[in-house]
Order: sequence, then C-alpha cells, then structure tokens
Amino acid sequence: MKSMMVAGALILTVGAALAQAPARTVWDGVFSAEQVESGKIFYDRKCDSCHGAQLTGMEMSPGLEGSAFLANWSGQTLGDLATRIKTTMPANDPGNINSRQTADVIAYVLSVNKFPAGGTALPGDAQILGQISIVAEKPAGK
Repeated sequence: MKSMMVAGALILTVGAALAQAPARTVWDGVFSAEQVESGKIFYDRKCDSCHGAQLTGMEMSPGLEGSAFLANWSGQTLGDLATRIKTTMPANDPGNINSRQTADVIAYVLSVNKFPAGGTALPGDAQILGQISIVAEKPAGK
C-alpha cells in the first residue's frame, strides 16, 4: 500500500513538472545555420521581389524583420506562419511552396530577426511547427 502511494505521488510530481514545462519558442534554437543558407537562397529567388532584399517590406507586402515582423507574429506559432506562407505565397503563384522550402524560409526569417540557431533543422511538419511559439522577448534563462 505504501509503495502504491509513493508511486502515485511520483506520477503526480512528474505530471505536474511536465504540465509546467515551458512550450518551445523561437528562442530555443529551433533551426540550423545550414538551413538558413538554403532559406536565403530560396527567399532571394521567390520572396525578395515583394518583401525586399533586406526583408523590410515593399508597397503592399509586410516587412519580415524587426518590429514589423514581431508586431504581426508575436504570440502566434511557427505553424501559423507556415500556413500563411504555404497557402498565400508567393502572391503571383500561391500554394506552390512545399513544406521543406517553407521551413527553410522560416529559418532564414528567424535568423534575420536574431533568433538563435540550434543543431537541428526546423522540420516542415505542421504539427511540430504549431508547438513553437513566436515571442518577441527572450525568456529568462535562454
């Protein structure tokens, strides 16, 4: 009986710790430096004519760097951003960017916005991207 109570308490403690574990954010090194290079090549080919070579935006296209990017995307997830890219970009040919290209472009945009690279490439999987939050302020301890 006592061992069952100890086991139950252990399960509750582990469950509480997992429930309190912070969600992943863009500050967790969610993309690789190599992926940034691929993303830049793709961005230069497909995106800069509307969003600008420096990602500052042009005419009707929003900026993808600095305060303009964060004002539009802080509080959302990389899954939200990926959905927007995959369904509406490029404006002259929407829906023709695959999951890998989308992840690469997101990695490039994140790097320009000074979020840290990590050791693993950002996946193209929408479910995983939906679990990574875009937050403007660097969380304590990151």
